[in-house]
Amino acid sequence: MKIEEISDGMERTNLEEEQKPSSAGNATPQPASQNAAEATKPELPPIKKQTFEEVMADLNKCPLFMTDMEENDDIAALQALNYEGTPLENGIDFKMRGNDCFKVRGYVDAREFYSKGIQILFLEERKRARGEVTTSPEGVEDSAEEIASQRDVLGTLYMNRAACHLELDNYRSCWTDCAAALRLNPTNVKAHYRSAKALLAVDRIEEADDVCARGLALDSENKALKQVAEDIVKRAKQVDEKNKKTAERLATAKRRELLLRAALKARNILTRTTGQPPEMGDTKMELVPDPDDPRSSLSLPTVLLYPEDLESDFIKAFNEMQTLEEHLSYVFPLPWDKQGVYTVGGVSCYVETKDGGVLKMGKRVPLLKVLGTGKVEVVDQVVRIHVLPTNKAHAWVETFKKAKAAELAKAKAERS
Repeated sequence: MKIEEISDGMERTNLEEEQKPSSAGNATPQPASQNAAEATKPELPPIKKQTFEEVMADLNKCPLFMTDMEENDDIAALQALNYEGTPLENGIDFKMRGNDCFKVRGYVDAREFYSKGIQILFLEERKRARGEVTTSPEGVEDSAEEIASQRDVLGTLYMNRAACHLELDNYRSCWTDCAAALRLNPTNVKAHYRSAKALLAVDRIEEADDVCARGLALDSENKALKQVAEDIVKRAKQVDEKNKKTAERLATAKRRELLLRAALKARNILTRTTGQPPEMGDTKMELVPDPDDPRSSLSLPTVLLYPEDLESDFIKAFNEMQTLEEHLSYVFPLPWDKQGVYTVGGVSCYVETKDGGVLKMGKRVPLLKVLGTGKVEVVDQVVRIHVLPTNKAHAWVETFKKAKAAELAKAKAERS
């Protein structure tokens, strides 16, 4: 019933109520609008106690609230009412419209037309699966020939929509439609072909090979399936080679990590990793020149910190046998040091200890001797060295110690 017809009916009811005489002679007359409102007021339905699951189940039966589109017949029925003719005629019509779009590569539009045809014919198929008798719009029961034709067109619609999905790279939807077509006709070779293509596209090699083999069992001379079979073999080899290289790379990385740990332990060098290590790209702590040879020396990324001027320098590879003087000789003079206070002989250098103190580092002492004391931690694979003008070093050390002591006390209090 249309909205306009309901409105007209309501207006007629209002007019009739206004024209009715009062049934009780001495009764107090009521306004016409009130009589009309009472006459048209719907009765409230009885209150029904329901659980949350029952409420959601009822809502899901309504097209406006449902959450399961594919399993709800109401929406499909409503959509089917929009078309005249038999389900078979409508299905064929949408198939032809989709084909026209597909020919000009309008895959999205073609997919929509095929989907409309599927909705109509799938509803008929589901009715039959439930034991219901399907009929034409005139009420005539569908014949066996009509049912067979509907299923044939439905299978074609699934296959055509699968072709659209394949062109649009919707691979999962493609093999899902192929599976639906195969349920209708297990001998559909095209369904095997397109399903194998979609599975191969996402490297589901074993499944693609299985589907392709089933298709070739039906038609051993099918050229398209033969080509897919060859593509599967080629891709399988590529995937195997890729997996092999990946496994070798991981094994190499694991072996080098174990060698590095052994080298650090042998040198009595302490390390620690924080929750937010700095981003350093390919720069890392490693054995050089050969990371696979335990006899190689250790190389560590190092940052030079200038706390008095809030500046820093980064040394990508500080070999354990090198001295700080070797690096300072090319780092100095500093471009921002306008007064020239940073010189190799005019600075003092310090590294932090694991217990919150500082250790003065001799500029001519190899890095290994400093780290091998067991007092210094290499945090996040980076050595940190504080560089200060000698005349300001003492004051900085005292300030640093007080700040660290306060920090440690606060952390201890929070833990307790």
